[in-house]
Amino acid sequence: MIIHQTRVSNANMMTIPEKLSRFLWGLFLPMCAVLAISVMVLFSAGGGSWQPFAAPQLIKILLGFVVFFIVAFSNIKTWLKSAYLIYAVAFILIVLVTFIGDVGMGAQRWLNLGVINIQPSEFIKIALVLALSRYFAWMNSVELTQAKNYVAPVLMTFVPFALIVAQPDLGTALSMLMIMFGMFYIVGAQKKWFIIVAILGVMAAPVVWFGGMHDYQRDRIITFINPEHDAKGTGYQINQAKIAFGSGGVFGKGYMSGTQSQQSFLPEKQTDFIFTMLGEEFGFIGAFILLAIYTWIILVLFWCAKTCKNRFGQLVCFGFMLNFFVYYFINISMVLGLLPTVGVPLPLMSFGGSSLLSLMFGFGLCQNAYINKDQQLSAKGS
Repeated sequence: MIIHQTRVSNANMMTIPEKLSRFLWGLFLPMCAVLAISVMVLFSAGGGSWQPFAAPQLIKILLGFVVFFIVAFSNIKTWLKSAYLIYAVAFILIVLVTFIGDVGMGAQRWLNLGVINIQPSEFIKIALVLALSRYFAWMNSVELTQAKNYVAPVLMTFVPFALIVAQPDLGTALSMLMIMFGMFYIVGAQKKWFIIVAILGVMAAPVVWFGGMHDYQRDRIITFINPEHDAKGTGYQINQAKIAFGSGGVFGKGYMSGTQSQQSFLPEKQTDFIFTMLGEEFGFIGAFILLAIYTWIILVLFWCAKTCKNRFGQLVCFGFMLNFFVYYFINISMVLGLLPTVGVPLPLMSFGGSSLLSLMFGFGLCQNAYINKDQQLSAKGS
């Protein structure tokens, strides 16, 4: 699918009231709804207390709103001009994690900045979307069919991909690949290239299995195929998640009344398995409502991309839409046993700051693109 450039006259510099008049409430309000659900579920995860999850997360949400509004109401040319710089900074942080990152839960993913710990792998995904959007925005249909023009984007993805895999953080690394291939499809890469990559991927699978994966990663895949083979070991998380989610039934066991989560049978209930906790306490109805909000967000992001009249804005919205979808698709499929267990948070729901702030930054970029949807941009950002 090739996104065509539409030439429109440059929009005059808008005032804040004018930008507010273009503000897309249809994207902002569902984002706020998910954040409210998150705080509510984290309050329950803390046993009916604001500590240790709900209060810290509320502070991070307030910080996230600051990031969101600054990004949303700034000049879109600022983000166009700084796209490669933002990617470079995110990449440097990934490199720093490799050498001086803090180790937690068996992985070296966090960078201690003194005041806070951040997980740079969450920010590199948004940075990649920005960089690829700028890279492809001014290519014509002929250039988009030339393989040489995809070398730089592949390197921009695979170099940090390799570093993130080594942390190890397979979930985030795979997310980056899905974003890259999704962007390639959106800009109109030839379909034969996807077929070739798929064939090479199948051929490389034995090498990756025996030489590129940690033992625990192979165990997770085996557990995915046969969850009962080590029910008290590698299969414990997913089995408890299924029990908790299934026991919620249609209407759930009630707020703060989930037995698996409240009695700590469910591991990581505040992060990777928060969807399971939601399902146990609010049942199928609660899970359906969250999925409906997520679906609405995806549809609005798609609509933003289609209505934006400059290609940079289009690609930013499409890229972030892919990023957001990959987040919740992998997480929910994982906790329901439809995919192997990987460390991918549920967007706007899971406890933690790095994922939340990167997503709020992304939502701000999409709001910015929509507010400036009629503005013509040049490759130099002028």
